[in-house]
Amino acid sequence: MNFQGRTAVITGASRGIGRAISLELAQRNCSIAFSYRNRSDEAEQLVSEIASMGCAVYCQRADVGDFKSADAMVREVKNRFGGIHYLINNAGITKDKLILRMSEEDWDDVINVNLKGAFNFSKAVSPIMVKARFGSILNITSVCGIVGNSGQANYSASKAGLIGLTKSLAKELASRNVTVNALAFGLIDTEMTQSMSEDFKSQTLNSIPLGRIGTSEEAAKIAAFLLSDDSRYITGQIIQVDGGLAI
Repeated sequence: MNFQGRTAVITGASRGIGRAISLELAQRNCSIAFSYRNRSDEAEQLVSEIASMGCAVYCQRADVGDFKSADAMVREVKNRFGGIHYLINNAGITKDKLILRMSEEDWDDVINVNLKGAFNFSKAVSPIMVKARFGSILNITSVCGIVGNSGQANYSASKAGLIGLTKSLAKELASRNVTVNALAFGLIDTEMTQSMSEDFKSQTLNSIPLGRIGTSEEAAKIAAFLLSDDSRYITGQIIQVDGGLAI
């Protein structure tokens, strides 16, 4: 799986799964362009790590929920690198509360980043991929979008929306040799999961047949496969990476 001569755009990549995917693709000679929201120090560190591998890298602070911001970043990446071959819609936030306590702002913020952000970037890159008659879009969703989760109505709805978006775009873009898939993650060891209560993590672990939390490095390797030429006959699929949590 060598990505020499190709460029990937990854949203929300300054940490967690997005960061791991960026490093995995860079190790396979892919040029990397990524967005970040607030963590400029972490973004700069990632730029340095990728550059040290000898790969071209570009990062931009962007509001994924704003189409103009997303479109501007895509245009800049296209101008810098000459093309965009892969899009990984990874940016995501949580604002967990029971719906009785969830504000309209809590709902809107999560939907805006997690779901509308994926729409914005997918819409922006699609003409480039369609014209080139090549490309892959990978949406990062969650098993919460399949089975739901108490206290996460907004997050679960956004992730379920990504599943519908994935299947629809796969049908729309397949005739132009553009594949669209999604990874539905369970409990992965990231900063987001580390902030969960120990009781919640313990309860979840008891429900995972493999009996452990997944790593971001494992997640990144699966992402790399779904973007690689080895998986060009796979599209419209939601691959659960959850240790069996949502069997």
